[in-house]
Amino acid sequence: MIDAVLERLTRLHPKVIDLSLDRVLRLLAALGDPQDRLPPVIHVAGTNGKGSTVATLRALFEAAGCRVHVYTSPHLVRFAERIRIAGSLPSDAGMLSLLEEVEAANAGQPITFFEITTAAAFLAFSRVPADVCILETGLGGRLDATNVVAHPALTLLTPIAMDHEQFLGGRIEAIAAEKAGIMKRAVACIVAKQGRKAMKVLEARSSEIGVPLIKEGEDFFVRTVSDGTLVYKGRAVEWRLPPPVLAGAFQHRNAALALAAIERLWPDFPGLSLAALEKGIRAVEWPARLQRLTTGPLLDLLPADWELWLDGGHNPHAAEALAQHTRTWRDKPLAAVFGILANKDVDGYLEPLAARFHTLRTVAIPGEPSALAAEAAAAAAIRHFCLDAKPATSVEAALRDLRTCVPGPARILICGSLYLAGTVLAENG
Repeated sequence: MIDAVLERLTRLHPKVIDLSLDRVLRLLAALGDPQDRLPPVIHVAGTNGKGSTVATLRALFEAAGCRVHVYTSPHLVRFAERIRIAGSLPSDAGMLSLLEEVEAANAGQPITFFEITTAAAFLAFSRVPADVCILETGLGGRLDATNVVAHPALTLLTPIAMDHEQFLGGRIEAIAAEKAGIMKRAVACIVAKQGRKAMKVLEARSSEIGVPLIKEGEDFFVRTVSDGTLVYKGRAVEWRLPPPVLAGAFQHRNAALALAAIERLWPDFPGLSLAALEKGIRAVEWPARLQRLTTGPLLDLLPADWELWLDGGHNPHAAEALAQHTRTWRDKPLAAVFGILANKDVDGYLEPLAARFHTLRTVAIPGEPSALAAEAAAAAAIRHFCLDAKPATSVEAALRDLRTCVPGPARILICGSLYLAGTVLAENG
């Protein structure tokens, strides 16, 4: 039933995609402007690390006993993953009722899928009490459907890199300007380390509208000491915490962004304590971000001493972070299963990463019309010096092939797309 509603809503998509807030504001007005009845909002934009930062924020607040609304995208397996209401995912019946209510209010007018799901999230959040609401942008910031909250408690910008150039512009300055659009007058903005050009744009925007910037590397710092302890140093605190449970050194920086937000909001949340931060940093969950699969039918295809990992990063910046982490994997041969959308920067993704793989098998992402063909993906990998790159008909076929041609015990990484990651998680149960 939910799939049927989602299919109907998809057919309402405008014939021409124009980034605008007009459609979502019209729909929200028909619903009684639920975006104006939310608990304190933390609005998160950026290119990479948004989801992990949001997941860390949620874990830290929930460890302090807070009820937390969270809106993220895309989903991996179930649509309801996008809308977490006071800590819980809606039931299928609840999700269906919510979508049908929003569909009726839209009255058949043109609307994008993301705009209507954002309206559904705001409606759900406005009806259930919570202590904080965390919103992740879908695309850009200035004209993103989430950017209708007039007075957030805090905004946060993760690292900005090239992505979605067809909508946001082909220069990093243009993309940074769109992301900076979530800044609100006199509302503090937590900012990750950025390239010089992007930071210059953010600083200009903050100066123009009077936004206090809290910058990584100037106002807060993070380091990891030899025993794995994460040391966060802010303007007025120094916290020593367990290392993030999410794999990858880049997750320490994402944790630092979340901790900077916590430091800024500390006076408004009496439940926050060092003990809560210690508990929360151990409890972060964010699937398909350098996730090790430890059970399931796909893992069962491999010998017992092999490892299977999954990552949904899909742009050059994410690939660089992933390549950096793979350099710590020196104990086993590394092979990969790779699939990506054709509209992504395929060469930019593969350039830092392809040569890291002993062997690579490529797949077309199932059910995605814009998926890059497996043969084209293999050719791209060969261009970037992964010489044993061949197409496979499915992830399962790729794993069976790798099992026979890679010396074991080995480590296999499935990568290239969140859509591929969602398919893998569904297939793996």
